[in-house]
Amino acid sequence: MKKHHNLPNPTGGPTPGIRRIRPFSARFLWVLSALLVAGIGHTFAQTQFTGWVGTFQNYKLTKKTGLYFDGQLRSTGQLQQVHSLLLRPGLNIYFNPAFTGTVGYAYIHQQRITGGVTGYVPEHRIWEQLLYTHALPRPHHAAHAASLAHRLRLEQRYLPRLHAEGSSLVRNGHAHAGRLRYFARGVIPLRGSRHSGADTLTGAAPFTRGFFAAIQNEIFANISGSSAVNGKFFDQNRAYLAVGYRYNRQFDLEMGYMNQYISGTGSNSTNNHILQVATYLRL
Repeated sequence: MKKHHNLPNPTGGPTPGIRRIRPFSARFLWVLSALLVAGIGHTFAQTQFTGWVGTFQNYKLTKKTGLYFDGQLRSTGQLQQVHSLLLRPGLNIYFNPAFTGTVGYAYIHQQRITGGVTGYVPEHRIWEQLLYTHALPRPHHAAHAASLAHRLRLEQRYLPRLHAEGSSLVRNGHAHAGRLRYFARGVIPLRGSRHSGADTLTGAAPFTRGFFAAIQNEIFANISGSSAVNGKFFDQNRAYLAVGYRYNRQFDLEMGYMNQYISGTGSNSTNNHILQVATYLRL
């Protein structure tokens, strides 16, 4: 039986085979870039500067199953203190080399402010997602292909109901909200990157080592229980540009800038400028 040489998933997710599509689809990356840049400026928003550190890990158990985990530490404005800790384990199901489903749980220990009192209270989530990855020819038909990943994630959120008692926050049950997220991420190997062999599905050389550029955007929509969030369908948008280094098929390190626009209640909104450092592990 032939062994497929797969290009590691640019999202840090499972390592599917990469399907090749028509050259015109490469334009999607440049359209995504334009939308990202256009979405960065929001003049009527509270502005904060924060830092995020994250790790995204996948462990393949069998041909059809594997484990997923990501953990993130996020700061408050001006990098003053920890704002939230996110732990998100899951179970991967590989439908085919390019298409993967995941179900999991998320624990978010987050700073909250109610009645002028600040405290840390957790949110719990159940989530499901579908991930599809394919190859894109680089502009001018370069020898190796960029890759594009699409992720659709559904979240069932259990948001704490809080009230202030003295100097403490007291939890009084929870509210349920449903949220849908669509994520697209392109990874472009830079000049001088190494490749080995050829992918048996596409004939393209897999990207195995070297520098890469990453561009991504994710949009969030409240599909139920929006009154517990901001009272709106639109929740937030995250646009991200990064440069990284792939040490081998199993490990990437990247650093980049994220612009997070959060739509609050009424006319309130927040625009976060985020420095993010992330690692990706695929075993």
